[in-house]
Amino acid sequence: MASNDPHTPRSGRFQHSESGWWESSTTLNPQLAPPWNQPAPCPPIWDRPRTRGMGALNVILAVGAALVTALVLLFLSLSLGPSALVLCGILALIPLAICLLGIRWIDRWDPEPRGALLFAFLWGAGISVVVTLLLGNYVIELLGAALTTTPDDVIGPVLQAPILEELAKGFGVLILVYTRRSHFDGPVDGIVYAGTVGAGFAFTENILYFGTAVIDTGSAGALVSVFILRGLFSPFAHVMFTAALGFVLGLAVSRGGGSRRVLPAFVLGLIPAMAGHMLWNGGTVVLFSDFFSFYFLVQVPLFVAAVLCVLLLRRSERRLTEARLGDYARAGWFTPQEVAMLATRPGRRQALAWARSVGAKADMAAFIRTASRIAHTRQRMLGERHSTGDAAEERFLLDEATRRRSRILQLASTR
Repeated sequence: MASNDPHTPRSGRFQHSESGWWESSTTLNPQLAPPWNQPAPCPPIWDRPRTRGMGALNVILAVGAALVTALVLLFLSLSLGPSALVLCGILALIPLAICLLGIRWIDRWDPEPRGALLFAFLWGAGISVVVTLLLGNYVIELLGAALTTTPDDVIGPVLQAPILEELAKGFGVLILVYTRRSHFDGPVDGIVYAGTVGAGFAFTENILYFGTAVIDTGSAGALVSVFILRGLFSPFAHVMFTAALGFVLGLAVSRGGGSRRVLPAFVLGLIPAMAGHMLWNGGTVVLFSDFFSFYFLVQVPLFVAAVLCVLLLRRSERRLTEARLGDYARAGWFTPQEVAMLATRPGRRQALAWARSVGAKADMAAFIRTASRIAHTRQRMLGERHSTGDAAEERFLLDEATRRRSRILQLASTR
């Protein structure tokens, strides 16, 4: 690993070797020379170019979403009864766990902050459900008045639900774009945040559907049937719908441009989200006469296509990390060995195993996360339009990487 002192020899797998500046269209700002090439020390690590207002806003949003979710659970308890709520809640945890494990698999390369993911889940489970319940009948009335020849069983599930639910969920993703901008870097991040919102919404909706099956029929068989169809056959439905919006928003964010691109991307991303939702809900109403034909001919291929898309995006994300960190390696911020470590999964595993042996696993994990964010920040700065805060964010992240590296080397030297 690199050392802050270029004259100090290092042994082992990760060594630092000084390198000069290079001339190209991607040349870094000379003011960002590594600290061992600078006459003056780096700025203090706590001098981050962020305002306290954004942190306070994140807390307020999270607390508000939690309160609304608690009110939703209280409403469900009054509507279904405490016993039914507990039973249906336990059953709903099973598809939720499946969804969260899938999202975690997507998010392994550059994990998102837990606080942001918690807000995303609470928005989906609470606020988006409240919006849907409060406005659902009004939207049905408006659609019914505009589409007088359309049957009611089409207006509700095929038109009203996709439009209103995707809008309600989508606004939560849009809020995350602005409040978690430093962690919302590209399509994969968009899919993770949007998928978490969708998982939260599906959790509460599953409780409603399971509870309705119990109350309306009083039959355990009906509950089991609904659980199998919703919880086991299609647990990722809402995750996939909202993830389409997250993908489009993430793509817009990665290209820079601020609200000029984000807001049009939000509108554009709602189209595939709503269309997928309409297809999913309307398959057995409009296209197919039985569920299993629709499931195996439409739902399964769509899910397989979504998984393949995620695999390609993850591969692209690893390549982006390697390319952008290579820029910094040529400037002296990282060694080629560090780039190989940070930009490959085997390299990360080996580094974490080594760091665990010297008591520096937490710092190594933070070093890896910081490097990923540096790569994404650099990618934004290479775009046609980028935020004025990107340069300050880059400076902060480079200082953070330097601090983490020093901490790791210090811990390793004591072993």
